[in-house]
Amino acid sequence: MRVVVVGAGPAGMAAARTAADAGAEVVLVDSEPDAGGQYLRGRAKFEHSGVTHLRNTEAWLVEGNTLHLRGPRQLRFGSLVIATGAYDRPLPFPGWDGPGVITAGAAQALAKQGVTLAERVIVAGTGPFLLPVATALQDLGATLVGVYEASSPTRWLREARAIAANRHKIGELASYRKVLPRLETRTAVIAKHGDRVTVAKLDGQWRPVSHRTVQADLVCIGYGFLPRTDLLPNASRTNDFYDVDDHQRTSVEHVYAAGEVTGIGGADLAEAEGVIAGAAAAGQKPPTKALEAVRKGRLFAQALSRAHAVQPGWQTWLDPDTTVCRCEKVSLEDLTDATSMRELKLTCRVAMGRCQGRICARNAAELTGVPFDGQRRVIAVPIPLGELATLPEETQ
Repeated sequence: MRVVVVGAGPAGMAAARTAADAGAEVVLVDSEPDAGGQYLRGRAKFEHSGVTHLRNTEAWLVEGNTLHLRGPRQLRFGSLVIATGAYDRPLPFPGWDGPGVITAGAAQALAKQGVTLAERVIVAGTGPFLLPVATALQDLGATLVGVYEASSPTRWLREARAIAANRHKIGELASYRKVLPRLETRTAVIAKHGDRVTVAKLDGQWRPVSHRTVQADLVCIGYGFLPRTDLLPNASRTNDFYDVDDHQRTSVEHVYAAGEVTGIGGADLAEAEGVIAGAAAAGQKPPTKALEAVRKGRLFAQALSRAHAVQPGWQTWLDPDTTVCRCEKVSLEDLTDATSMRELKLTCRVAMGRCQGRICARNAAELTGVPFDGQRRVIAVPIPLGELATLPEETQ
C-alpha cells in the first residue's frame, strides 16, 4: 500500500515515519526545500529509508485516489494524510498595509535566520504564540516596545480541566520570562503611521476604550491561525477545521488529516495526531500513548480557541479608507452589499488576488456579514493554465 503524506511539519513527519515503520510505501510531499514546516523551519533533518521525500513540490488537487502535483505530475495513493498546517490571521487597521507591519509568523521565520528587520518592535495579537516570537526578537537584540495581547487572561480561569491535563504547558511560560514584563493584556495596535503606533486598551468585545501613541519601527501581528484546508474542499469541517474521528479519518474515504488542519493545539498535539494518522493510514492500530496525548491535547486546543477567540470589536478599528484586501487594493468603503462570498468577490474583487483570499476573505466576511465558506476551492494553489492543458484528457 502507498501512503502519501502532504506537509512535512511535525504532524506530517510523524505520519510518514509511523506509516513507513508499519511497512507501507510512503511518499512525503512538501512545498518547502527542507522538512520541519513553519515550526522547525528546516531544522528537522528528516531522514527515513522507507520514505520518499518530494521537496519543493506543491499539491493542488485530490481527485479520487490521485494527488495532482505541480509539474504536472500525478501520484496514486491507497491512503492520503493531509498535514498542511496553518497560517497567521492578521486583522486590518489603518496603516497595516504600509511598511513596518508583518505577521508574527513571518517575524519568527526571519528570527530563526538571525534577522529582526528593525530595532524597535511590537508584537501584537492574541494567543500564546506572541510570547516565543517576542522572545526570539529580543534575543537577537531588538528593543521590545511591547507585547500586546487583545484578550484577557481571566478567560483561562474557566479552563481548569484543560490546564490540569496539560500541566507541562505552564512550565513553558518560564522560557518566556524575559518578555513577560512587556506583556499588556486587553491591548492592541489599532493604527500605524510611520513610526507612530496607536495602542489602545480594549473592552471585552475588543472595542477601544482609551489609546496612546508609542514609537516603533516594526509591528508583528498575529490573531491566531487559519488552517490550510484547500486540498479537501468538500470534507466535513467545523469552524474551518477538518472533522476527524479517533483515527484521524476525514469524511472522505481513505483520507486522513493531522495537525493544525484539525485544530490549533501546538507541535506536541500535531505530532501525536500524525502518529495516529500514519498508523491508521497504513492499516495498523494507533498506539495507545498517542491516542491519550491527542485526548489531552485537544482539551488544550479547545480551551485555546475559547480563551483567544477574535471578538467583533476589532471592526471599529478601521477607517473607511483602510485596506481590507491588499492584493486587489480593496478598502473598507469599497466592500459592497452582498449575500454571499461569491457575490462579494464579483462586485468588488475582494479575495480575487494572488493570495486567493487567504489573508482577507475571513475579515471581509465578518465586515460585511456574508457567510464565510472556508474558501472551498477546486484548485488548492494557483497554477498556470499550461499545466492544466498538458494533463491527460481523462483527468481534465
